Amino acid sequence: MSITVTGTIEHRQLGMGAWALVTDEGVTYEILKGADKSLLKAGQKAKVKGQVREDIMTTAMIGPVLEVKSFEVIS
Repeated sequence: MSITVTGTIEHRQLGMGAWALVTDEGVTYEILKGADKSLLKAGQKAKVKGQVREDIMTTAMIGPVLEVKSFEVIS
């Protein structure tokens, strides 16, 4: 399922660490590994377009896995 969401990037200290996008509505998505490093900055606000991957499980299991296709940093 393709989505566009706006939220804040967070780094979670679970296992080897995991990156998350917490939307303005409070929904947490786990960012799939391999995302652009310029997105992965804790506290940064961004508008992200991507695909929810229901065929992937992770060790962090902090929310649905979001494969980022593109993003825009919001000032």
